[in-house]
Amino acid sequence: MFDTVRKKYSNWVSYRRAVDELSRLSARELQDLGISRSDIRFVARRGANGL
Repeated sequence: MFDTVRKKYSNWVSYRRAVDELSRLSARELQDLGISRSDIRFVARRGANGL
């Protein structure tokens, strides 16, 4: 059970870090990566879950 909680917390931290970093990018930088600002949460969630 503790491992599950730790893994979920770790995924959440990774998700928040990715959202924060991507949100700091300019529209041009996001465009270069092929990401729209509205896709940031989706991209971060996939990255945090290792998909």
